[in-house]
Amino acid sequence: MIQDVARRIAQEKIAPSAEHYDRTGEFPLENIRLLGENGLMGIEVPTEYGGAGMDPISYVLAMIEVAAGDCAHSTIMSVNNSLFCNGILKFGTEAQKQKYVRAIAEGREIGAFALTEPQSGSDATAMRCRAVKQADGTFLINGKKSWITSGPVAKYIILFAMTDPAKGAKGITAFMVDTAKPGFFRGKTEPKLGIRASATCEIEFQDYVATPDEVVGVEGEGFKIAMGVLDAGRIGIASQAVGLARAAYEASVAYVKERKSFGQPIGSFQMIQQKIADMKCKLDASLLLTLRAAWLAASGGLPGVEGSMAKVFATEAYQKAARWFVQAAAPASLLQFHEPGAAAGDKVVPLPTRNVEAAPPVPAASTRRPRLTTAGVCRSHSSGTSSTLTITHTAMLYGGIQGIAGREALPEIKTLQLESGETKATELGESPKL
Repeated sequence: MIQDVARRIAQEKIAPSAEHYDRTGEFPLENIRLLGENGLMGIEVPTEYGGAGMDPISYVLAMIEVAAGDCAHSTIMSVNNSLFCNGILKFGTEAQKQKYVRAIAEGREIGAFALTEPQSGSDATAMRCRAVKQADGTFLINGKKSWITSGPVAKYIILFAMTDPAKGAKGITAFMVDTAKPGFFRGKTEPKLGIRASATCEIEFQDYVATPDEVVGVEGEGFKIAMGVLDAGRIGIASQAVGLARAAYEASVAYVKERKSFGQPIGSFQMIQQKIADMKCKLDASLLLTLRAAWLAASGGLPGVEGSMAKVFATEAYQKAARWFVQAAAPASLLQFHEPGAAAGDKVVPLPTRNVEAAPPVPAASTRRPRLTTAGVCRSHSSGTSSTLTITHTAMLYGGIQGIAGREALPEIKTLQLESGETKATELGESPKL
């Protein structure tokens, strides 16, 4: 099953390397290519275009496993599956599918989705990026896009630009962009507080020439394409949140069994049990909401409302679970933060305790290693004092949390043999099961 393939890759390849990639901010190209070789970068892409040829439910199940291993890897996977491949499959030409979708689905190249601009986020119709049609039918593109996931490494980008400002939303057109062509420029990779292995940057177009065959869909229907793609993308984000929430839940259960207070595990206290029970309820509800949206999409329906419900509920459930875990673990859950350019080594910064006040700092010279690491970051509280810290909502649990999750060990495998036909997702004969 594709769920099993995703779980093995996540636990044996992604989770062990997640801390390294988060610390360095390097793009995990080797792991992403491994996902692509096993059909996980184009799960819903038909086999004739290099994908696994599966359905949205399979996508959800695989995404949950990858997200439980590391949020950054799942973010890259989500953009390539939901935002890039889906849009071209629904609105692109046969030539565009063969050229752009196949390269991404097979993991040979990385794709990106460029809609947001410095001054227009949710208000996409306020975009300033212009594509002016020339006498020869080409389009001259000028403008900037910001917060482009995988922008620093993407080979192909689906871009949305204004071709007729007077028409507003109906004046937006979608284009395929080859980042190797003249006129395309990448900004610096943003030093994000979390999800650092998922590279993000600003991109700029200066007299970039797009040919007529690089227009996706019909001229003037770009906004419609973008909104449709984002509807499907919300299912992917909900799936990520379910995977992260599951990791937090499993780590919490293991920790409250191990941590003792007043001579007994803290899990024996009723207040702790209530927290765990609440976490489990929200986790299961998030999973079912997400699967419902995926089922609707697989049935040919429009999952706009259901996908939005799953996304908001699952992300809130994850945030609550993660916050509670780091608060319960208190001194044991320390965040390792490397100051850029620092030569003195690690600076250990404590995560907040239950009252959000910082626990006593651990000396930087201490050899005691934390039992939990997170890819989230801490920042100054609104009081403005450097000693008062709070966790940002983007704090993402990664491989380190798996270390105390108490999850059943996988059978010993000397080699994954992921390039063999037996483990190729496109050749799996059984449908994924919960």
